[in-house]
Amino acid sequence: MRSAQRFDGPSDLHLHSNHSDGTQPPSEVVRQAHAHGIRTLALTDHDRTTGWEEAGRAAAELGMTFLPGMELSAKHEWRSVHVLGYLFDPIDPALAAETDRIRGDRVGRAERIVRNIGRDYDLHWDDVLAQTTQDATVGRPHIADALIARGIVRDRAEAFDGILHPREGYYEPHYAPDPLTAVRLITRAGGVAIIAHPVTSGRDRMMPLAFIERLIAEGLGGFEIDHRENTEDGKRLLRSIAAKHDLIVTGSSDYHGAGKPNLPGENTTADDMVARIIDRATGTAPRYP
Repeated sequence: MRSAQRFDGPSDLHLHSNHSDGTQPPSEVVRQAHAHGIRTLALTDHDRTTGWEEAGRAAAELGMTFLPGMELSAKHEWRSVHVLGYLFDPIDPALAAETDRIRGDRVGRAERIVRNIGRDYDLHWDDVLAQTTQDATVGRPHIADALIARGIVRDRAEAFDGILHPREGYYEPHYAPDPLTAVRLITRAGGVAIIAHPVTSGRDRMMPLAFIERLIAEGLGGFEIDHRENTEDGKRLLRSIAAKHDLIVTGSSDYHGAGKPNLPGENTTADDMVARIIDRATGTAPRYP
């Protein structure tokens, strides 16, 4: 059992760097987590694993346990669904091919959104590129940052409540697999799949219960329940489902640096749940101090 090795809580298993839509390099994300009392963390950038090595080195220097992870984009009907994957094999061919496809379409989608916005505002693709790093998964947060740099909006919240909101007419969809495929890909790569913030708008917008049962049958590991955006009634429902099926329950910050108000450690995962993730995974090993 790999969890027999010592790891220290508190544990925050959902943080982003500037390799996706966070605002800080992986090493700074780790330092911020440490400064907020976190001792075990996972870097979960969107659809990419390029921040693992830098984050792992920083965690080792600070005496922290590091769980390599990712937040895989998925879509069920009209719902955006994010699936957190932990300790999977990052070079698994099927998973790598899917993340390549997602990232490629994200770039095209971002370009389409910028063209749409550019009809009414002084915004260009070069403005967005100036807000990204070479390894970043380009997304709407980078467009928001470009709007801020142009002085069109004050912050990301204003951008997402206004110009980037679908009701404004600039929105474009991007490719994402269905959640069943996402769960299968992660588990077949030796990882543990956890649905991220599943009930941000309560039961009316969450995936249907029958579909959640299918995900569990396909190997879903559990739910990220303690998250600032989940509703209380949704949390109660998911806790009952998790208890019924003996699923893993996590809590995390979803830290993005300056991109969101979320702070490392504002929600954490219990030690026994971290141990279950480590015991269940076979794709890659956690990195202990």
